[in-house]
Amino acid sequence: MEQEFELIAKTFMGLEPVLAKELTQLGANNVQIGRRMVSFTGDKEMMYRANFQLRTAIRILKPICHFKARSAEDVYDKVQAVEWDKILSEKNTFSVDSVVYSEEFRNSRFVTYKVKDAIVDWFREKTGVRPNISVSNPDIRLNIHIAEDKATLSLDSSGESLHRRGYRQESVSAPLNEVLAAGMILMTGWSGETDFIDPMCGSGTLPIEAALIARNISPGVFRKEFAFEKWNDFDKDLLDRIYNDDSLEKEFNHHVYGYDVDMKSVNTALFNVRAAGLTQDITIEQQDFKDFKKPENKSIIVMNPPYGERISTPNLLGTYKMIGERLKHEFSGNDAWILSYREECFEQIGLKPSIKIPLYNGSLECEFRKYALFDGRMRDFRAEGGIVKTEEEKEEMAQKHRFKKNREFKRRIEENEENENADIRSFTFHKHELDRPKRKDWNDSRKREWNTRDHDSKDKEWTRDRTWNHFGRNEDRDARRKDYGTRSREGYGNRGYDRRRYDKQDKRGNYASKYKNRYDDEAE
Repeated sequence: MEQEFELIAKTFMGLEPVLAKELTQLGANNVQIGRRMVSFTGDKEMMYRANFQLRTAIRILKPICHFKARSAEDVYDKVQAVEWDKILSEKNTFSVDSVVYSEEFRNSRFVTYKVKDAIVDWFREKTGVRPNISVSNPDIRLNIHIAEDKATLSLDSSGESLHRRGYRQESVSAPLNEVLAAGMILMTGWSGETDFIDPMCGSGTLPIEAALIARNISPGVFRKEFAFEKWNDFDKDLLDRIYNDDSLEKEFNHHVYGYDVDMKSVNTALFNVRAAGLTQDITIEQQDFKDFKKPENKSIIVMNPPYGERISTPNLLGTYKMIGERLKHEFSGNDAWILSYREECFEQIGLKPSIKIPLYNGSLECEFRKYALFDGRMRDFRAEGGIVKTEEEKEEMAQKHRFKKNREFKRRIEENEENENADIRSFTFHKHELDRPKRKDWNDSRKREWNTRDHDSKDKEWTRDRTWNHFGRNEDRDARRKDYGTRSREGYGNRGYDRRRYDKQDKRGNYASKYKNRYDDEAE
């Protein structure tokens, strides 16, 4: 049995308990929650699986050493004490990323230079040759974290942040981070038991992450590469086995719906859904939430309305008042979850939340609130066996002490205040508008599937050939991405996933110069 070692999974503030639960379910040992991180132990397979399967991790670090850093000399000396020839050679390139919270070290770049100098000097003394620095595409990525005088030097096994799944090909203003979106969905407890609705879907992040969760598809299936693939002890066969194992994927008997008032956002979301190969599980349509009608099936709403920060919105408070009115009259018997930033916006919803969870969206300390919607009084609802707050949600509420007690909101907005820079979602864009049949109402649209074969060539789904040999991929792993849509799986029938193909050799993540168009050939 391979020896276990310490690992650290980084995440956003507020998602630590969700990430810890994911790690426990994955089989990690010694799981401990920290600030924006969760530490655990595992072997090489666990490290590979953590990168490939975790939805709420930003990156996975493998600590090299821990030490006290009271001065720049301490950092230099401790880094020089490492046996670097076991980690990289003078022929390798490397980079150093520094995260510093310390009175002694005010500049993270200064720490980066100290670590770099210590490594370069070590090789000069031992071999007379120094390794080179590469910021854009290094062979070895290092991370140093300093909190006051506690320092941890680690190998970065992920490389590019794990939130960059690989399916987002186009974006809109202020897109929701994929890790945050997945964390929000996991917080609700939803895993595919009902329909899922995002009435303000933007570029489609929440619907796509919801479908991946419902199908239990690992988010790493879209990734081009991980940093550990360039390590000396990289086990290609092990990663290929993890990659090609779809035994835990499952059938999804409900549906995911994404709507947005802005046609440009709708087209962007459609493009990203196709890139993820999830057109059979997700319907994206143009729809204003003010026209929302009660869905026919049991559903959950998870939404991220504009805050008036990165996306400016005319009559912001009126938008939230409309949200509350629609939920109250058209969504009784279901649960709705809303992420927002301003207290006055929540007040305009006019409904009492059953749970409030502090959650950071970038630098904004937001709240993720649940609204259990029912007819009549709460006393009668509970008497009939209705559950407003689960035991797990009560535990989430107990985590509020980790955040500031007195939250600072922006100045109160007057209800009649108009912002000159209107919300991008309030415009209608026609440049990329798809020639689709009109929907009479919300419910009718849910009964139909849009067949992309009925539209002209501008709506064709396209793929790119991807070269794997340069990185040593085997044919089975390549075939899984290339022929995902044609594979027959037990329980799926012939419903597969048509994955977007990338050029593996393009380090910048751009598309290859040559590609072919083809229609979406997924079965209706």
